[in-house]
Amino acid sequence: MKILFVADVFGPAGSGAVRDRLPLLRDELRIDFCVVNGENAAAGRGITPKLADRLLNAGADVVTLGNHTWARSEIWPYLDTSERVIRPANLGAGRPGRGLAVAPAADGTPVAVLNLMGWLFLDVPVAPFELLDDVVDEARRQAPVVIVDFHAEATSEKIAVSRILDGRVTAVIGTHTHVQTNDARVLPGGTAAITDAGMTGPHDSVIGVEADLAIRRMRTGLPVRFEPATGDVRVEGVVVECDADGRATSCQALRVTPRRTITSRSVRPLSGTVLLAAARPT
Repeated sequence: MKILFVADVFGPAGSGAVRDRLPLLRDELRIDFCVVNGENAAAGRGITPKLADRLLNAGADVVTLGNHTWARSEIWPYLDTSERVIRPANLGAGRPGRGLAVAPAADGTPVAVLNLMGWLFLDVPVAPFELLDDVVDEARRQAPVVIVDFHAEATSEKIAVSRILDGRVTAVIGTHTHVQTNDARVLPGGTAAITDAGMTGPHDSVIGVEADLAIRRMRTGLPVRFEPATGDVRVEGVVVECDADGRATSCQALRVTPRRTITSRSVRPLSGTVLLAAARPT
């Protein structure tokens, strides 16, 4: 099975890139299942029901969220009814939505997607380590393939979670920082991992925001209204391959740009697609 994870979708530029490129990417890369992190789709902060539906209609099988889950109040009732748009499981009991979704891949195989949030440098009601084992066990009871979107700030916390879950899940994919890391790998137990899958949106920016506005806030310390940038739009993420029992066999960082083409030995990518060298277990 080949799984595509599309990194944090930021603002109108990111949503437009998913709409325009994801159907072709799924076809060209022969993707069997796709997860999209959409927590910044609405002007860079949160998501709306309309935008969530657009991501699903573009080819996402499951949409995950993060620390901006509650930024748009109109998404709250939507989360209570949606089975394919999920929020971090550790955002607290009694709140709208769920942290686990199970959906079929192209061949009908059930795939579980689990969303969790880190607690280092982020405000989260429940530390992920308090419920990590229970939610992973629940996901494994429902599907042989388990994908974890770990939305966290600290590199150390992301690596720790991937090591804890090595051999228990198919992939642990870090999100939130919007900067793609150069460590896509398959751990010894057969779990694919990357510290951060990057950002789908405008890279001529400061992690999606118009650079001048972000710099002004940093230099002055005064409130500045952020606006999503528009330049150098890329689709970033990761492609994971796994066998029938959910054990990862390869992990590749993905980048789609309008300017360059780099091909891979194993896949024929779209024009402007960069597939970094595949990491495979030794």
